[in-house]
Amino acid sequence: MESLCSAVARYTACGMKIERWIYVDTLHSDLPVGGSVRRGPRSGALALFCPHTTCGLTINEGADPDVCRDMEGFFRRLVPQDPAFAHAEGNSDAHIKCTLHGPSLLVLVEDGELRLGTWQAIYLCEGDGPRRRSVWAQWLPGPR
Repeated sequence: MESLCSAVARYTACGMKIERWIYVDTLHSDLPVGGSVRRGPRSGALALFCPHTTCGLTINEGADPDVCRDMEGFFRRLVPQDPAFAHAEGNSDAHIKCTLHGPSLLVLVEDGELRLGTWQAIYLCEGDGPRRRSVWAQWLPGPR
């Protein structure tokens, strides 16, 4: 029996190599949710957590790639790199950006499918790349 949690955990264990300094891209199309729940409840929630202090998750429109570019540009303008920040690593801007979008999401799952709106997508928001990133997942089964 393969549970949704084990399928997602196998995916996230390998991590993702993020090549750009600021990066926003869709993540949900890579999550193996559809056929992963073989037995047991197929409805519930998927908790997603990004265990990094300079990278996080959000949900927004996923149909138009310009949304990614607009979000990247907005975060660069809102919190630019600033040598006046005190943090010795020089990536305080990335920590602030992560605080703005947050490290976790809770997404409903119905009959084995993510319940996102028509235009919605899950985004991984990187503020300090290039880096190797992981997203942890926990399957929360719904009532039987």
